Amino acid sequence: MFQPGELVVYGSTGVCRVEGFAGLDRPGGDREKQYYLLKPLWQDGVIYAPVDSEKVPMRPVISREEAEALIERMPGIPAAACRGGTAQALAQQYQSAVRDGGHQALIEMMKAIRRKRGVAESKNRRLGMVDERYMKQAERLLYGELATALEIPYDGVEDYIAARLEGAPAGAGA
Repeated sequence: MFQPGELVVYGSTGVCRVEGFAGLDRPGGDREKQYYLLKPLWQDGVIYAPVDSEKVPMRPVISREEAEALIERMPGIPAAACRGGTAQALAQQYQSAVRDGGHQALIEMMKAIRRKRGVAESKNRRLGMVDERYMKQAERLLYGELATALEIPYDGVEDYIAARLEGAPAGAGA
């Protein structure tokens, strides 16, 4: 059980601070059921998450050491193969990676989308809306957790990664 003040990663929302516990008093609801009161760090709102639910994964934020090790592994993580022949199929593939919440799946997806962006730009085209939307979501999840673990500003994560990987093969970053 998480305690008030702890930082957790909650599903596809990303990093949240556990503000406390609450019961929801609503018609037909279980008044005895306890909820975490979660405050997302990188977006607005408040989330009431059932303490005993396993539907949406919740885990502690990775440590600084784990974040540094993940950054070191980034060059070796391959881009995901985009198997979506349609926008809907592509969205399902991306949603699976986001729902999985695993760092590797997010990095693979981000690398694939960056590759697609480069191809589109070389043809004077724009990246598709599905790619853009999921790229932003993946960045929010991955960079939000890295910013929290490394205790750096969110908007400094990309530069931090680039600086750490300087000298790595081109396109190696997340």
